[in-house]
Amino acid sequence: MPLSMNNDKQYPSVTDAVATVHAALDAGVTLIDTADIYAPDGEEMGHNERIVAEALRTWDGDGSSIFVATKGGITQGPDGSKGRDGSAEYLRSAAEKSLAIFGVDQIELYQYHRPDRTRVYADIMRGLKTLQDDGLVRAIGISNASVEEIQIAMDVLGEGNLASVQNEFSPEHPGSIDELRFCGEHGIAFLPWSPLGGTGGGARQVADRFSAFREVGEAHGVSPQQAVLAWELALGPHVIPIPGARRAARGIHHRLGSGGRPRALRRRGHPAVGVGGHLRRLSRWGGSASRAVRSVSGRRRSPACRSPRAAAAARS
Repeated sequence: MPLSMNNDKQYPSVTDAVATVHAALDAGVTLIDTADIYAPDGEEMGHNERIVAEALRTWDGDGSSIFVATKGGITQGPDGSKGRDGSAEYLRSAAEKSLAIFGVDQIELYQYHRPDRTRVYADIMRGLKTLQDDGLVRAIGISNASVEEIQIAMDVLGEGNLASVQNEFSPEHPGSIDELRFCGEHGIAFLPWSPLGGTGGGARQVADRFSAFREVGEAHGVSPQQAVLAWELALGPHVIPIPGARRAARGIHHRLGSGGRPRALRRRGHPAVGVGGHLRRLSRWGGSASRAVRSVSGRRRSPACRSPRAAAAARS
């Protein structure tokens, strides 16, 4: 998202944006999350999706291992104003536009972006289900959802058919911990957005705001940002943080590490990402990532990695 939307209002050129995606893929990233609404002010919808599509088209790696997720449900007026539309007609139109941008027949994971409070949530889920039934999307996820809305989605979509929930979650914004735990109890992948604290400098300020992560990072030879991601991954095998970056070298290094280590996040002998059983393989990949990040220094994970509070306690 930072390539197309961020609080600093500073965006890379398309060439540099594509290079950033390539750097992430080269580093071993196998999940790319985007949305049709991710676009700079004044730009038409689909800006970020087009960057991702171009990056995938021009990448010289094995594209079969890359899992692409997008979102729909937020509208943009002629004046740039944002709204929400959860109608079945709008979601179908949005999904079809995303399909055209990516040049595919089916979206691997389609996520309902934000609740349209003018509509009954169960009706919105029924509209999404028709997209799956008609083959436009392979798996369904929801975003910015409460525990109650997650339960409604599960009831409407059927047992095992809600693949993922994407909510904001980070040390700065831990408010979705109940949703995170609920997803873990029901075998649903939980994708924290802005896992490092936001697109307005939150990632850069992690060490200043939460000294525990700086100290844990120093003890294990990793950045504070990597320590945050390791903590989140350790919250459960279903937790899959989705950090973003605007610059290839600096952003990818701070979030994933250097020296090729991110490739260890892929489970050997198993596809890095797949939709079989919806996102269950992806959830297992998250567990492997947690173990890899925890052992990045070749030592056992400090108990301080469990939470900022635990880190503080470990120091005393």
